[in-house]
Parts: sequence; C-alpha cells; structure tokens
Amino acid sequence: MKTIEVDEELYRYIASQTLHIGESASEILRRMLNFTPAMVVPEGVADSANIAVVSAKTERSALSSAERSGKISELLLSDQYNEQKNAVDRFLLILSVLYQINKNDFSDATESLHGRTRIYFSNNQETLLKNGRHTKPKAVPETPYWVITNTNSERKRSMVEYIMTAMQFPAELIEQTCSSI
Repeated sequence: MKTIEVDEELYRYIASQTLHIGESASEILRRMLNFTPAMVVPEGVADSANIAVVSAKTERSALSSAERSGKISELLLSDQYNEQKNAVDRFLLILSVLYQINKNDFSDATESLHGRTRIYFSNNQETLLKNGRHTKPKAVPETPYWVITNTNSERKRSMVEYIMTAMQFPAELIEQTCSSI
C-alpha cells in the first residue's frame, strides 16, 4: 500500500462519499471511479505518477458462491450457533466461519475496518488493548485474529455486514446473518 497526498478540500470530499463505517479511501475512490480489478495500468505509468497500482486478486475462494453462502446458512441453522446465549459468542462464531471461507478476503476486509479512534481487529491482543479502554478483546476461534467485543450489538452487526459485503455475499444472507446476532 502506498501513500498519496491530497489537499484538505479533496480529502473532505472523498470522506463525504463514505457509504458505511470503516470504508477506506481506496474503496471510496474505486467506487467513485468505477475502477475494477480487471483494469490494467500500463507498466511504468503508475511509478511515474507516484501512485499505487493495486493488483487484482487472482485467487478467489475455491468455494463457489453457493457453497460460501451454504457455509453461512449451515452455521445459522446449527445447534452450536443457536445454543449461544449472547451476542459476543454468536459474533465470534460468524467471524470464525467467514475466515474459514476465505482467509484473504477476510483479512482484506478487517484491515480496513476500524472506528474513528479504535482498532477493531488485530493479530494480537496487546494492540487492541493499547488502542482503547475496556476493549475486552477476544480471540476469534480457529483464526489468528483478535476482535474487540465491548461494542453494542448494532456495532457487531455493522462489522459483520461490512466484512460480508466486502466478501461479496448476497444482501439477503448478510441481513439474515446480522439480524441473528
């Protein structure tokens, strides 16, 4: 990832185009410019302009869209999920399954997901403890990630919605998953 400098006025304009919490400047610009990963920038052009060239993700999940959705549906119907008594445990199970479905997409989504003053995800507990009081970090099962858990249920839903949207799940499945937290 490279850094580019923009003036204050342009920065405010880009920030005003944010559609959801945690959306990165790169995501906003990609949307505004209708930039798709298939677009090719001629070699040397990006270097001479001092801008980053983000290569397309060549590796999509080995699972088909239907299989990926099936994994989430399976989780939502499972006894393990439905026996969870609180939102934190359901939240952690969802995150764990999303990671198992596609580690790279999950990693990309969580990297750009943070609050105004807090980091939500990290690969260590200490980072989360340093970036907020009373964050109550918990390990996401079967992943190298830690997540803050002292957020309200609505914030947990918005984090899951953000990750699932970034991972390109169908909107109705995202809504169903979020409402189950």
